[in-house]
Amino acid sequence: MRRLIMLLAAALAIASSLGGCSAVGTLNALSARGDSMLSAGVAYGELPRQKLDIYTPAGMAPAHGWPVVVFFYGGSWNTGARQDYEFVGRGLAARGVLVLIADYRLYPEVRYPQFLEDSARALAFGLEHAARLGGDPRRVFVMGHSAGGYNAAMLALDARWLGHTGHAPRELAGWIGLAGPYDFLPTGNPEVRPVFFHPNYPPHAQPIEFASRSAPRTFLGAAVDDALVSPDRSTRQLARKLETAGVPVTLRLYERARHTTLIGAFAWPLGWIAPVLEDVQAFIDAAGPTSASPHPPSPG
Repeated sequence: MRRLIMLLAAALAIASSLGGCSAVGTLNALSARGDSMLSAGVAYGELPRQKLDIYTPAGMAPAHGWPVVVFFYGGSWNTGARQDYEFVGRGLAARGVLVLIADYRLYPEVRYPQFLEDSARALAFGLEHAARLGGDPRRVFVMGHSAGGYNAAMLALDARWLGHTGHAPRELAGWIGLAGPYDFLPTGNPEVRPVFFHPNYPPHAQPIEFASRSAPRTFLGAAVDDALVSPDRSTRQLARKLETAGVPVTLRLYERARHTTLIGAFAWPLGWIAPVLEDVQAFIDAAGPTSASPHPPSPG
C-alpha cells in the first residue's frame, strides 16, 4: 500500500506539466494495455503529420460497433504528438470506446486555418472508416483538450471545415470539449499570437461565434481554477449560448483539477483528481445514434 501511495504521488508530481516527455511517458507506462490494441501511425493524408493512432477495445465489438472518439490534443498549436496521449486512448478503449488520436500540423509549419483542415481530414477518416475498424458510424464523437478542444469545437460548430471533406457536423453523435478556448481573441499568449496573425486576427475564427441550434449534443468540461484558459469566458459562456439555442449540453466543472491535470485524469493514477473519464464515458453511453446516414468509405 505504501508503494502504491508513493507511485500515485510521483505520478501527480510529474503530471503537473504534461508537456514534459517524462511526465507523459510515465502516465502512458502506467496505462492499462491488456484492454485494447494499438494500430500506430495510420495515415489519413499524405503529409508526415497527417497520421493517427487507433486504440481498439479488446474483445468482440457490440452488434452495431463500438462508439468512436476522434481526439485532438493541446499545446497552443505549437507542440504535441499523438504518442504522448496513449493514456487517453487506453483509458477510453478500456471502457469500450474505439479511439483515434490524431496528429495535425503545428506552428511554425502552418498557421490558422491549416491545422483545422488537417483535423477535419482526420475526423472524416473516422466517419468514413468507423465500420471497417469495428466502430459504429452513427456514434462518432469529436473530442479535444485545450487547443485540441478548439479544433474539436470548430469542427462540430462551424460547418465549413467538415464541408471541405464532404461531411457535416450533423453526422456526429456529439462532441466533447475539455478546457478549450472558445472565446479568446485578442490574446496575450505569446505562443498563440503568431498562430492567429496577431494583431490582424482573421474573422470568424472563434467557436463562440458558431453556437447555434444545429450544433451536436455537447459535453463541456473545465477546471474551476484554470490559469491558462478562462472557464468563465470560454466553457461557461459557450454552454449558456448552446443551451439557449436548444442544444443538449452537459457541463462539468472540476474543483481539484487544473488545466493539464484535467486531461491527465484519464490516466488511472490521476483519476482521483476528477472523474473526467467517467463523465465522458457516461456522456458517450447516453448519446443515441445520429439520424444522419453514415458516409461510405472513400474509394481506395
